[in-house]
Amino acid sequence: MRKFTFISLISLLSIQFYSNAQDADTAWKSKYDASLGLSQTTFTNWSSGGENAFAMNANLTIFKNYAKDNLTWGNYLGLAYGLSYMQETDPQWRKIDDKINLVSKAGLHAWKKWYYSGLFEFRSQFDKGYNYPHPDYISKFMAPGYFQLSIGMNYKPVDYFALFLSPIGARLTVVNDPFLTNTLDDKGNLIGAFGVKGDNTTLWQIGASLNMIFKKDIMKNVNLMSKLDLFSDYTHNPQNIIVGWENNILMKVNKYISLSLATRVGYVDNLNYTDREGITHGPRTQFKETFTIGFAYSLAHN
Repeated sequence: MRKFTFISLISLLSIQFYSNAQDADTAWKSKYDASLGLSQTTFTNWSSGGENAFAMNANLTIFKNYAKDNLTWGNYLGLAYGLSYMQETDPQWRKIDDKINLVSKAGLHAWKKWYYSGLFEFRSQFDKGYNYPHPDYISKFMAPGYFQLSIGMNYKPVDYFALFLSPIGARLTVVNDPFLTNTLDDKGNLIGAFGVKGDNTTLWQIGASLNMIFKKDIMKNVNLMSKLDLFSDYTHNPQNIIVGWENNILMKVNKYISLSLATRVGYVDNLNYTDREGITHGPRTQFKETFTIGFAYSLAHN
């Protein structure tokens, strides 16, 4: 029997783009990281079995930072979107990654490496999300959408690290979809979605927060970006910390080949988990990992 398999491990055909630019106004520094990954698997008369599949994943990260005299202003934008397609079993495009994250933080120098600061953050996604194989969507753009506005102190001892501490701030969760806010559990009880229930579309929380970001070449041709967000709601179980932790490692094998590893960890105490059998459970620690290998292209200029 003739066997043939085409599995391109040029597998995640990835075009990695990076630039480290300094604008005409020397107070601004900009950095851009972008990648596009593709993978394909094809089987013909393959005795061990398998399904033809195709996947694609795109990422864009932008840092724009301003520093002049006593004023600093840091901006971060992280976008990601990915799809996969299984040809034979329930053939359809399925989302494998989806992220919109914008952070803007302004500061006025206080003393040494400390700044009086204010922070704004927005997080959501582009497209509907599903808990396969169930046909009903469980999330979409602005369902949820998270907004955070906080004031506090920012500690920035070096260019590649910043720690923001806020004793007071507001966190707004938006679920702009009555289908989701009126979700019932397997016993018929109203549980809503992302802490928002019934005819409500928003959830306000007041509390303290910690936001940390680290981005640096930790060794030759290896860059690490780590972003940690913590929030404690003063009005409801302040001991249950809302956690979001994102890590991205980019490793340049040579001028044209790169490896990347991205992980996300999250915990929200008012976010229920529904398994593949449709049974609803209490809050769980969430984890996601994405590994990519492929072609790379780099450009840097000052």
